[in-house]
Amino acid sequence: MDEFKIRQATQEDQEQLANLRALVLYDDLTRLGRYDEIRVRERFRNTFQPEHTQVLELEDTLIGCVSLKPGDGEFLLEHFYIDPDYQGRKLGTKVLNMLLEQESVKGRRVTLNVLQGSPAKRLYERFGFTVDDEDEVDVFMSRDYQGIGISNS
Repeated sequence: MDEFKIRQATQEDQEQLANLRALVLYDDLTRLGRYDEIRVRERFRNTFQPEHTQVLELEDTLIGCVSLKPGDGEFLLEHFYIDPDYQGRKLGTKVLNMLLEQESVKGRRVTLNVLQGSPAKRLYERFGFTVDDEDEVDVFMSRDYQGIGISNS
C-alpha cells in the first residue's frame, strides 16, 4: 500500500468527516441500539475543531481523521476514524505512534473513549491504554506516558 499523508483539517472538511464518522460507527452504534442518522453527524459537528484535527489521505482521497485536543495537563484523543475500506492495514498503529511520540504529548496523560465492543479497544490496549470507567455505551480509557511505541510491522 502506498504511504498515506497527513494534513491539517480545515472547516471545509467538516461534512466529509461527519459522514466518515457515520460510516465508521454504523455497525457499533447499531449493535448498541444507538444509531441515529442525524445525531451521529451532529455530535461530530458540535465537537469538531479543525485546529486540533488531522486528516489522513491516500492518493488525494480522504481515508480518515484523528483529533488530539490539549486540556488541563493532558490530551483528549477523539474522532479517530479510518474508512472501513482502509482498516486492517496498520494505519491506526502508524497514526497512534506518530501522535503519542510528539514532544508535546510525551509525559502527558492521554484520555479517550471507545464504544463498547469496538475492535478499536484492542488497538488502544496495545498502546498501553487501560480502562478507567465504562457504562452501557462507552469505555473510558487513559494512558500515562510510558515512552513506548508500537512497531509498524
